[in-house]
Amino acid sequence: MLEQSEYLTPKQIVAELDKYIIGQHEAKRNVAIALRNRWRRMNAPTDMKREILPNNILMIGATGVGKTEIARRLAKLADAPFVKVEASKFTEVGYVGRDVESMVRDLVEQAVNMVKMQKREEVKHRAAEAVEEIILDALIPPIRSKRNATESAMGFQLSDSDIELNERTRERFREKLRNGELEDRKIEIEIENTVGNMSIIGGAIDEVSMMNLQEVISNMMPKKTRKRKVAISEARRILMEEEAAKLIDMDEVKQIALQKAENLGIIFIDEIDKIASSHKSGSGPDVSREGVQRDLLPIVEGSAVNTKYGVVNTDHILFIAAGAFHFSKPSDLIPELQGRFPIRVELQSLTKEDFYQILKAPKNALTKQYQCLLAAEGVELTFTDEALEAIAEVAFTINAEIENIGARRLHTVMSHLLNEFMFEVPDTIPPNSKLVVNRDMVHQRLSSLVKNRDLSHYIL
Repeated sequence: MLEQSEYLTPKQIVAELDKYIIGQHEAKRNVAIALRNRWRRMNAPTDMKREILPNNILMIGATGVGKTEIARRLAKLADAPFVKVEASKFTEVGYVGRDVESMVRDLVEQAVNMVKMQKREEVKHRAAEAVEEIILDALIPPIRSKRNATESAMGFQLSDSDIELNERTRERFREKLRNGELEDRKIEIEIENTVGNMSIIGGAIDEVSMMNLQEVISNMMPKKTRKRKVAISEARRILMEEEAAKLIDMDEVKQIALQKAENLGIIFIDEIDKIASSHKSGSGPDVSREGVQRDLLPIVEGSAVNTKYGVVNTDHILFIAAGAFHFSKPSDLIPELQGRFPIRVELQSLTKEDFYQILKAPKNALTKQYQCLLAAEGVELTFTDEALEAIAEVAFTINAEIENIGARRLHTVMSHLLNEFMFEVPDTIPPNSKLVVNRDMVHQRLSSLVKNRDLSHYIL
C-alpha cells in the first residue's frame, strides 16, 4: 500500500504543471485525475485492482501548444518510467521498421535504468568505501594482509614496527584522499575490458530473442581486465561504477522495474493523426496506416509483451496519444482504437497573452535560460515588461501569418533577438556588464522579419 502523502492530489498536480506550462487547464485536469487514479487503484481491494483500468487520453491540438510537455512533466511528478514515441515511425508487422511492441521494451529499459539509479544511490557509501581501499592499495600497498608473500619477496622477516609504520602511512594517505589533496596524482588500476555489442548474422530472429542471445553469449565470454594509469579523480569515477554494479542485485532490479513499468509506466504516442486514414480507400498508404493501428490495438487494450527482462503486462500502463489532426479527425481512427482513448482533450491555440506568460512565468522560461547562459560569463541580462509584450506580439504575428508552430516560435524569435549578444560576449561585451532588452530593441531587431513575410518564412 502506498501512503497518501507519497502521491499528490489532483489540485497539487495541476499546481506543479502550472509552474512549467501556461494554460491548457482542461488537459492538466485530466492528466492529474489519471495520475491520482494510480494511487486510488493501488489502494483498492485486491480483487478489484486488476479490474480497474486506466482511462487513456487523446490530446488534440496544433504543434507547440504543450502536449508533449504535459506528458513529460506528469511522468517526472509521478517518478514513473516514461517513453515518447512517434506513431508514424512504426510499420505494420511484416514490413521493415520498428514494431509497436518496441515501445513497451523501451519503457521497461527506462524503468530498469530508473531502479538502477535508485539502487546506486543506496549503495553509494559502501561503494565509496571499497573504492577508497582500492585507491589506497594502489598508493600504499598493505603488508599485513600479504605478510608471508612480502617477506618471501623481500628476503627477510617483517617486524611489527614495519607493519605499524605501513598502517600509519596508509592512514595519512587516507586523510589526504578524503581532503582531496591527491586528485591529480596518477595511479595504476585494473578495470574490466569493455567489449562492444556482438553482431549475429543468421536467419530471421525477433528483437527479444536477438537481445537474449547476445546477453547469453556475452555472459559466456571470459571477463578480461586491463591495467590503466589514470589520475585519482578519474580512477574514483571509473571504480565507483564498477563497485556499485557489484553491490546491486540485478535480479531484484529487474523485478522492481517490471512492476514499475506495469503499474506506473506512461507511454506517450505522438503524431497518432499520421496513422489515421483520412478516407476509406482500401488501398495504398491507408492500408498500412490501418495495419499499424491494428498492431497498436492489443498493446493499448492489454497484452503480454516479451522483453529481455521478462514478460510485461500492458493492462495498467497509461497511454497518452496526441496529434494535430489537421488533415484527419479522431473518428478516422479504427473504432476499436478510438474506444481505448475515452478521454479526449482539445488543447487551445496560444494567444498573445499566453506567449507573454510563457516568457515570464514558467520556471524554465526561455528568458531565464538566456539569463543563466550570460550569467555564466558574468553578464547580467534583464527584460522589461514592454519588451516581453513586444516579443510575444512578434511570435504571435508570425505564427498567424506563416505557420502556427506554437511556443516553439519563441525559440527562433529569441535566437534572432539575442544572437548578437551571445556572439559579442565576452570579447566586446566584458564580464560585469548589464544588458537591458527593451521594446525599442525588440522592434529594431525583429521588425524586418515581420514585415518581410517571404524572408520570415524562409528563416523561421
